[in-house]
Amino acid sequence: MVMTTPATRPANPRFSSGPCAKPPVFDLAKLSDAPLGRSHRAAVGKAKLAEAIDLTREILGVPDDYKIGIVPASDTGAYEMAMWTMLGERPAEMVAWESFGAGWVTDVVKQLKIEATVHTAEYGEIVDMAALNYDNDVCFTWNGTTSGVKMPHGDMIPADRKGLTMADATSAAFAQPLPWDKLDVTTFSWQKVMGGEAAHGMLILSPRAVERLENYTPAWPLPKIFRLTKGGKLIEGIFKGETINTPSMLCVEDYLLALKWAQSIGGLDALHARCDANAQVVWDFCDANDWIANLAVDPATRSNTSVCVKFTDDRITDGPAFAKAVAKRLEAEGVALDVGAYRDAPAGLRIWCGATVETSDVAALMPWIAHAFEAEINA
Repeated sequence: MVMTTPATRPANPRFSSGPCAKPPVFDLAKLSDAPLGRSHRAAVGKAKLAEAIDLTREILGVPDDYKIGIVPASDTGAYEMAMWTMLGERPAEMVAWESFGAGWVTDVVKQLKIEATVHTAEYGEIVDMAALNYDNDVCFTWNGTTSGVKMPHGDMIPADRKGLTMADATSAAFAQPLPWDKLDVTTFSWQKVMGGEAAHGMLILSPRAVERLENYTPAWPLPKIFRLTKGGKLIEGIFKGETINTPSMLCVEDYLLALKWAQSIGGLDALHARCDANAQVVWDFCDANDWIANLAVDPATRSNTSVCVKFTDDRITDGPAFAKAVAKRLEAEGVALDVGAYRDAPAGLRIWCGATVETSDVAALMPWIAHAFEAEINA
């Protein structure tokens, strides 16, 4: 069968779900103001870190009485820090509908050994969040990066809850509305929606979370890198740019570039709109072709960042091998890099549609997916 090669290529083939595409304005020369070779504790270093915190608060609309800290080890470090310092005061509700949520379950049940009720759903589906006991602490991912399934909203979280809500929002922050009054602990990393560099995490705490930290001491020892209090009081410096360990000032400068780009295009609403437009291209493509479908079962829970799709053609006999072959063809053509499904997820593709991706590039990719699909079917 003779197939026509698509005429247009994505200008940027980087659709990885992390680290993600850099902002459209990125240029290494724009990082020249980074105070390299200087202490992060010097006035210039502290000022840069404080600016990153302040711009994060401004763009995300984080309430003034919430604390924002830059912590080590990306989103994983931030979420682990929260679990190890705050859980155990009461039972936990552990929620997982994808790989990273399952990892938090393992930490709580097998490592911390906290009394917990575990709620799970298959890839593509979501747990009934209204059925949880919010008198317990609730741990969940807001957007499942490996499943493409997100929280539709936070209405099911009661305002009068007794427990804390802990949201891993690494692929949701800056892309999806986050109801701060329903979230006590929120974590994310720079490398997702803002296209920053890895290894730095953000930890956002509500007044209720701070109260827990200052009035509860876990039964287990805490390594220095996790400690958020001293003498029963929050270490305020962490939330003013005095990081626990040495940050990369080059990465900080890169994050500041992304935040200022977000400001320049219209802030949070513009970021949300870019993600929505990107994801809609993939959703429309799935609707128009009967051999591919969104992994998310309910349209209300479809992620607008980590869009996961599956191949549904009856001629496919080995789903994982077929999906890997399609992803390999796309990479060989130089039109889509790192779009294979996550290793624990069902076979398919995972196309990052975050705010730093251009909608024109997503649109240009769709014919190439069709081309690679047909080529592999014919092969």
